[in-house]
Parts: sequence; C-alpha cells; structure tokens
Amino acid sequence: MAEGQGAAGHPGESADVRKYFYYIKEKVSSDWKDLAFHLWFEQPDIDNIEGRNQDDKSRCMDLLEEWLKRNGERATIEVLMEALSEANLQSVVDGLRRKLQDVFQKSVKKYYQLKLSHFKPLIWNDNFTLTLSDIFTQLELVPASEKQLKTSEPTREEQRKQLKSLDDLFNPDVTGLSAAPRCILIEGEAGGGKTTFLSKEALDAVSQKTELGKRHNVVLLIRLREVREGETIEEMVWDQCVPKRKDVTIESIETILEQNESRVLFLLDGYDELRPEARAARQAIPKLLSGKLYPNSTIVITSRPSAGVQQHTRPDCHVNITGFSRTYVEKYMQQYFTAVGKHELTKTLAEHVRYNELFNTLIQTPMFLMLVCVLWEEDQEMVSTGTMTGLYDNLLTCLVRKYCEREGVDMPTEGLPTEVAESLLQLGKLALEALLRNETLLDLTKVDRAKVSWELLLKLGVVSLEVSSSRLHPRKQLNFSHKTMQEFLAGRYVAHALLNQDIVELLQLTSITKALELSNLLQFTCGCHSRAAQDVMEELSRLSKKEFSQLQPDDFHLPTHSLIMEMSHLPVKPEIKKTVEAYRRFVLLCLDVLNETKEPGVLKTVSRGLPVIIVDLRRDSKQHAALKYYLENIQSSHVPDRLILEVLPVPALQYLEQIFTSPIPRLRLDLRLKFEKFNSPDEMIWLVSVLKNVPGLRALDLSSTFLTPSSLQPLVQVFSHMSLLEELDLSYNPYLGDAGMEVLQVGLSSVPRLAVLRLKGVNMTAVGMSSLAPYMRHLVGLRELDISHNEIGDTGLESLTTILPIFTAMQVLVLGRIGISPTGMRTLVPVLCQLTRLIKLDICGNAIGDPGLECLAAILHHLTAMKVLVLSRAGISDRGISSLIKALPHLVQLQVLDVSRNNIGDSGIVSLVQTLCQPSSLDMEQNPPGDKSLTTAPHCNTTLQGLYIGGNRGITGAGLGRVAQLISALPALTRLDMSGYLYTPAHLSDTAAMALAEALPRLPALELLVLYHISMEPAGFQAVVQAAKNHPTLETLLCGCPDRCPPVWTPCVPSSLDPLCKYTSRCKVSGPQMWLSQQVPSSLDPLCKYTSRCKVWLSQQVPPSLDPLCKYTSRCKVPPSMDPLCKYTSRCKVWGPQVPSSMDPLCKYTSRCKVWGPQVWLSQQVPSSLDPLCKYTSRCKVPSSLDPLCKYTSRCKVWGPQVC
Repeated sequence: MAEGQGAAGHPGESADVRKYFYYIKEKVSSDWKDLAFHLWFEQPDIDNIEGRNQDDKSRCMDLLEEWLKRNGERATIEVLMEALSEANLQSVVDGLRRKLQDVFQKSVKKYYQLKLSHFKPLIWNDNFTLTLSDIFTQLELVPASEKQLKTSEPTREEQRKQLKSLDDLFNPDVTGLSAAPRCILIEGEAGGGKTTFLSKEALDAVSQKTELGKRHNVVLLIRLREVREGETIEEMVWDQCVPKRKDVTIESIETILEQNESRVLFLLDGYDELRPEARAARQAIPKLLSGKLYPNSTIVITSRPSAGVQQHTRPDCHVNITGFSRTYVEKYMQQYFTAVGKHELTKTLAEHVRYNELFNTLIQTPMFLMLVCVLWEEDQEMVSTGTMTGLYDNLLTCLVRKYCEREGVDMPTEGLPTEVAESLLQLGKLALEALLRNETLLDLTKVDRAKVSWELLLKLGVVSLEVSSSRLHPRKQLNFSHKTMQEFLAGRYVAHALLNQDIVELLQLTSITKALELSNLLQFTCGCHSRAAQDVMEELSRLSKKEFSQLQPDDFHLPTHSLIMEMSHLPVKPEIKKTVEAYRRFVLLCLDVLNETKEPGVLKTVSRGLPVIIVDLRRDSKQHAALKYYLENIQSSHVPDRLILEVLPVPALQYLEQIFTSPIPRLRLDLRLKFEKFNSPDEMIWLVSVLKNVPGLRALDLSSTFLTPSSLQPLVQVFSHMSLLEELDLSYNPYLGDAGMEVLQVGLSSVPRLAVLRLKGVNMTAVGMSSLAPYMRHLVGLRELDISHNEIGDTGLESLTTILPIFTAMQVLVLGRIGISPTGMRTLVPVLCQLTRLIKLDICGNAIGDPGLECLAAILHHLTAMKVLVLSRAGISDRGISSLIKALPHLVQLQVLDVSRNNIGDSGIVSLVQTLCQPSSLDMEQNPPGDKSLTTAPHCNTTLQGLYIGGNRGITGAGLGRVAQLISALPALTRLDMSGYLYTPAHLSDTAAMALAEALPRLPALELLVLYHISMEPAGFQAVVQAAKNHPTLETLLCGCPDRCPPVWTPCVPSSLDPLCKYTSRCKVSGPQMWLSQQVPSSLDPLCKYTSRCKVWLSQQVPPSLDPLCKYTSRCKVPPSMDPLCKYTSRCKVWGPQVPSSMDPLCKYTSRCKVWGPQVWLSQQVPSSLDPLCKYTSRCKVPSSLDPLCKYTSRCKVWGPQVC
C-alpha cells in the first residue's frame, strides 16, 4: 500500500519511467517471462499475468505496470535496464540508452532555455528585459604564462589577438595549435561578465549555433560556487544541469558521459568561487581539470586572474574577457531609453562615455550600463564627477530617490532617509565580510540573522534576489548589481567604522598583496571620508617601506617583450621582477586613492609611500588626473626620487603638455617616447617646449621615433637646459646617419653627466664615428655605450679606441655588428684591458674569427668583473674556443656566455661546457671558513645563469647528447640554448634525449630552453616534453624549424598526437615529433591534420598496403585511374596515371617547387642509418655516398620519404 502511495505521490516521476514501457513491450515481446524473473516476480505472479492477457505484448506491458506499482520510487530506469541486461536483452538496453541520451540532451536544452534566456535588470521597470542571446562580449587571446612548446618566438602582434567568439579557438591560424583545444581558460575581473558570457555560450551550444555546440553532443554548465566537498561530476550534473525527473539519474548520467566522453563539453563557471575544500587534489573538479576524469572531454573554465586553475591543468588556450563590446554599448543604451520613452538621450550618453575612461571601464557589463543609463536619465550632471566614489554616490542617491518616489517616502534634502541609511550600512558590513571571504553573494539566512531589511534593499535595486542553481543545496542569495557596487557599499561602511576601529584589524591589511586585492575597496573608503583616506595611506606607506625597500631605481627599467632580445642581458632575479610588477600596481593604487581625495595631507602621505613613480601613460590613462594633481601640488621637498613616464599615443603626448606647464624643481624624470614620430623640426620643437619645464630630465628615450638630422637639431640646441641628463637613447633611427652624428656631437659638451649613450642602428659609418668620437671626450662618466648595428668597420673602431681609455667607469660596451675584423680586434684589445670595470662586452655579428678571439682571450684576465660576454655569429671554430676555455677561470663572475651561431664543433662545445661546469673561485670563496663542502661535493658552477651554444655549424646530436649529460652541474641556469645547426639539424638519440630529460629537474631555476633544429625519436621527445611540463620554473620551450616556416604553436600537444606531422600553408614542417613514415602506428592513420589554407587528411579507407601515406587536399579529387599514392597540391602540376612502377610512391611536393622526374625519386630501401630526419640545404655539400638519395627543391635538398 505504501509503495502504491509512493508511486501516486510522484505521478511525474512514474510517467518518466512509464514512457519507455511501450518501446520495451515492442522489443521484448515473447521474452517477457525472462524479464519478469529478473524483476523478482514469483512464478504465481507470472502465471497470473499470463492468464489475464491475450498476447505476449500485453503480458509484457502488464508486467511493467505491476513492477512500477509494487516498487514506486525504487522503480528506476537503471533497475529496469539491469534486469533487461541480465535477461540477455542487450539490444533493448542499447536502444533505451539511446533514448535516455536523447531525453537527457533535450532536458538540458529546455532547462537552459527556461533558466538562462532572459533577465530583468531593473526591479522597478517591468518593461525593460534583456535577452541573453543578444549579448556580445569581447574576448582577447593572450599568450599563456605557463609552459609553451613553440617552434618560434611570438611577435608583438601575435601576443594578443581579438577573438570574434570562442569558435576562433578551433582555427589553427588563430591559435597555432595542431589540435582542437581540450581546456580553455577564460579570465576576467569580478563583475566583468564571465558568468553572463558562459550562460550565453551554454545556450548557443545546446542550440548548435557555435562550433562548440556542433562538436559536442552534451553541454554541461556547472556553477562552481555550488559544488560541495565530495560531490562527483555526475552529481553536479544531476544537481545543476537538468530538471528533476525519474528517468535521468546519477547512474544514467555517468553512462551518458562515459559513452560520449569525446563529445562532452564542460562549462565550469567561477573557479575562484569554488570552495577551498573542493579544490583539493582528490576532489572531482581538480581531477576533471587534470585529465584524471573524462580526459577526452572539452573544458571551458572561467575564473578571476591568478585564482589557481593552473595548479591542476595547463590550458591549451588562455582568453581574457575584456567585457561588454563597445560596438554594442549604444545599442543597449537605445534599448533602455526606448523602454522609458526617452530615446533622444541615447546619443548624448554615447557621446559622453566615448571619451570617459572611468565609464569605459564600468559599462563593459550590461547590468552596470543599465544603471548608468538610469543615472543619465535622472540627472546628466550627476554622471560627470571625475571620481569613482562620486559616481557611485550619485548613483546610490538616484536609486534611493526613485525608491522614495515609488513608495511615497520623504527624501531629505541632505543625506538619505534614516531607515535606508541604516540598512545600507548594515549591508556594507555584510558586503565587507563577503569580500574578505572572496565571495560576491550573500546567503539570505545570514542576512536575516543580521536583521537587515533585505526587502528594502531589493526595492532600492542595489541587490537582486537569486535562487542558487543547485537542487541538492537550494538557497536564496542576494547578488550585487556589480562587483564594484559591493566594494562601494563595503567602502562606505569601512569609512564609517574607521572612526572607532584600526584599519589593519578591520581589513586584515597586512601586506601589499592584500592591499592590491582590495584596491577598489580602498579607493571607495578613501573617497567617502578624508580621515579614512589619511589612515589608509599611512598604512600603505608603512607597507611600502617594509616590502619595497630593497628595490633600486635602476630596477624599474621597462623590460623588453622579446625573449630573444633578453638573451644577452644581465639576468634579473625572478623575485625582483615580481616585486617590480607589484610596485607598479601599487603606484597606480596610490594614484587612484589620490584621485578620490585630492587633499594636501593625503598628497603628502602618498609622496612618502612612492619614492619612485612609474606610469605608462598609454595603459594607465585612468591615473592621468591624479598624476596631474600630484605634479601641480607637490612640494619640492617631497618630489619622488624618480618619475618614469612611458608615452606612446598622441593623446598622451598632449597630456605631457598639460602636466608640465611650469618648471618643477628637483624632479628627476625618465621619459620614454618610443615609436612616436619626430621626423620634422616642428614636432621636435613642440616636445622641446615641454622639456624646458623639466630641468631635471634624467633619461630620454627617443628610440624608433623616425628622427632625422633636421628634427634632432632643436633637441640638441636645448641640451644646455638638460645638464642633468644621464641617459640618451637614439637607437633605431636609421635616417640620422652620419649627418645626425654631426648634429649630436655639438651638444655633448652640454650634458657632461651623460652616463648611458645608445646609438644602435642609426646608420652611422666610419665617417660619423670619426667625427663623433672627439666630442665624446666630455663624457668622462660614461658607463654604457651601444653603437651596434652600424657599419663603422675597423676604421671607425680605430677612432673609437682613441677615446675609450677615458671612460674608466665603462661597464657595458656593445659593439655588435659594426664590421670588426681580426685586424680591428688587434686594435681594440689593448684598450679593452684598461676598462677593468667592464661587466658586459658584446661583439656579436663581427667576423673576428679565431684570431680575433685569441686576441681577446689573452687579455680577459684583466676583466675579472665580466658578467656578460656575447660572441655569437663571430666566425669562431674549435681553435678559437679553446683559447677562450683557457681564459674562463679568470671570469669568476661570469653570468651569461653566448657563443651561438658560430662554427664550433662537438669537441669545442663539450670542452667549453666541461670547463664552465667547474666551480668558480667565487663559488669556492663562498664556503664558510673550515667548510670544505664545495670541494667534496660534485663539481658545479652556481654563477652561470645564461648559456647560448646553439646553432653552431659543427654541432651534432652526439655532442649535444654529451652536453645534456654535463649541464646538471650548472644549477643556476635560467636560460639555455642548445639548438642544432640550421642547415644540418642534429638528431638526438633516445639516450641523449633521456639524458636531457633527466637533467632538467636538476636545473631548478631554468626559465627558457631552446631546442631549434633538433630531431628526436618519439620516445625521447615525449620524455623531454614531459620533463619540461613538470619543471616548476620552465616557462618556455622553443623547438622546431622556425627559419623555414611560419611558427607552429603547440602549447599542449595531446600525447596521442605527438608524432604526427603539422602543416603550414606553404611548407611541411618537420621537427622531432613531426614526420610521417611507413612506420606510423595504425591507430594514428585516420587523424586529421589542418593547414591554414586547406585541410589535409588521411582517409580511413586507405588500403592496408598503402599505409597512411596517401594525402588529399580539399581542392582536388583523385581520379580512380590514377595511382592512389600520388600527392597533389593546389598549385603544382599533377602527375598522371603512368607513374613507372619502379618509382617509389613517396614523393612530396611543395607549392613552390618544380615537379621532378623519375630520376629524383627515392627508393624505399633507404638505409636505416639515414632514417629519419636529416636535411640538407643548397648551401652545404652532400656526401657522395648520399647523392643518389637526394631530392632537390628550389630552396633545399630534403631527405627521404619519411621527412615532411
């Protein structure tokens, strides 16, 4: 009886199971008795059913109804399917599973459409509704900060790409990936629209409007804030993704996910909101991310930056969500103002926000855009406050006024109604507590316990009521209209509470990191009360002195964005890099605080906390007003030690004119104006007028600014106003030439304190050098000179050497690519030995050869302070390197050595590395008295941090294998280049590759590993890649053949695809893992490969005798009469069916090369010793024994069938 009531009590659930009865009846029929037995029916029951029905189908239906009646809620589809399986009715089970999957997919789709499609943003306006499907959010593909396996260094343009949608991530031209991404990380600040974006992606995917939807049958949106400790993935799906129904159970979900694993898409929303206990390694979400669960599924996960996703996975793609697209801002303004009957306001508001940096940040989320529209509708003057606090304060006043009008409550002329004010303060306290817990939602039960009038707050519109997406743990929550609204209300409360409480206790403000996390809250707090601002800045100033005291002004030189550019520079400690970045963010926070409270006391405290101010006027445009106020009002006794400004766009240049309106005594300014155009005297005169107000100009960077001799003239003429100038950079201005040097030389006597002069790539010749040199005698304090990339030759060098001995303080001398010969080195070397403070010498790209290096090596014992020695592309062989090896023991402080791209062979490279691996005398001196640990420990060099030995003509796989065995004795290495030679790539055996893989963990500080032009067997390559992935600090692994083809990025190549060839639009790229031979495992035959212009695939219907070597392009069909092994490209001639049988069918064609005749084919009998990756170019000789095996293209000689 109870069972019957249970069934009756859940008619919907009974119907869910019952709807499958008809299908089962039709399929089971005469086997119904077997099914009855496995459903635990006794024989009398079976006889009874048989007697009261006329046929088997009726008996089967009667059986099922009786089973349902008896078992009620226990009568699940899983129980029924188990019984069918035990009755050997597997075909019925399979059919039911297909039906269940269809039901599941339709349930998910309907559930999403019901819950996600529309929302009403304004509680008081029923006429205004937003449709989620219309919302467009901007995305930006960024280079992942985690490890990347690349075949080329990214260019500035490649570093960040705007995406039209997530569909772009499945285009290899956009991502550079060889396979579709498995894990996509989308990061954005709180309130940036991540949840809205993912909801839209879920809706579009289940409707198959997107590539994600077309590639996946099962789309699952999971709000991670609802996930509890111990929940399984299947429980999360049942809880959040489908409505309650009896035929969709946790067991059936597990079956569906397992059967469709490669077609399952997980949309995980808000990793930063995942409870700490649910982030543990053994919990379901971390296991899903790491691939321990459903490894073949696809994951899109959103998070705030630095929330820790990378602890569990290294995403294939890293996307920044940059907010609501500006393209659509005006559309939604129009939608709102039309709904309220004031459509004419659209144009005026659109015009206002277009040039308002504060608004451009806020309106990137639809909800806040609507609130700005409300404020504009109310009073346009209330929008133009200039501060975040003023804007939010006006918005709050507007919302309260609307509430008072609707509810008939009197609105006081000053302040807020008492009940409203008290409720907002109580809400602010709860908002603060949630912020400190890193939460954005308030549980309604906690709000009730705090006796907060949440109904009133809902009517105000500052929060909305939301029911959690969890059915297992349903709860009501208050959600703020925007993260910044939560921070504003919390800031109001903090400003009030600081009258009686200590800020450190109230905010747990114990570090700069914590202050940066709470930056918006601190701004609002300071904007609400000047006394609070003073308290906040006093504490920030104290933290600044404590955490940034070790930084020196020179640490703030802006880093280059290029890995290769950094290779020859002095290494920077990772902790310094991290601290500098934190300091830059801290500067912006202090300026933001100053902008909220422009008062003398706050200004004074800000100046104490910022000994150096560094601002990028392009990126940091929000801080313009604060910086202007700072410079206009700062007292001379409080000016910073240094002000560093980087200026790129024209508006920022105009801003310079606004802030430097009059001289600022004692201000030391570093001004960087890269990439701005100063190719006419008028433009330079304008800049000079600004610089006259900065008599304390310390550094001026005009590199890459299109300078000409005539445009340089006005600047040189005012050098007399820049007597304190210490650094001048005119690099990469090729229009200057010798005439520009004649202009420059006149002004050098006016800048006697000049310590850094950079003239790289200014098109100077020996004539320019000889005219400039005598005027450089005034620069007795010169510490750095860079004249690289100028054709001055030995003659110009001779002019320079006449004055070099004057520069006794010289530390950095860069003479790369200036045309020095061995003769020139004999002139230079006697002068160099007088520069005993030299810490960096760069003579790369000069054909000094072995004689030149031997001259240099002979005097290196005088240069014991040397830290960086760059000798790349200098024509050095084993003979020259042996002389350097003998001198190395004198360079006890050597941190970077670059001998790459020379003619050194295995013997020279191995001897060099062996010598470097010996502990320096500096290492030995670090032993405490009586401590002999370094003498008894394995030999190692703890000083060397950068070693570049790649690209040497004579290097082979054997030599690199020996290097791999040695480098463990260089534990301080941060950068290592051990590439092969461009035209004869080195092949690393599995033994050598394994040695390299084993060495990587013993290089604990390694950040960059370059392995260009090296081939490896699949096993060895896998070992190296795995060791790189597991390395704690290795950020970048560069490999492949970047000089031959466009870059192919493979940040996270699935292990199953490693050995497959990757193609670009014009060439076939071969690397260690990238070839097709007849020995390709059969399991890889049908895998698709994509190029940027056509699709190249391996058909599953390739006859076994042909293996996976037949390739077809998308532009041609292979006539049946033709040999199926012929390859076609979209541009080259097509071979006919009359291919001689004696020819090997493995010829490859490129789109540029000629089609060869029979005489250039390779037989299948390629000696095993030649397999698989040796390549020859037209510039090297082919051994006679190999002649018959060579193929010729128009650009290179390429080895055999197995090489792409």
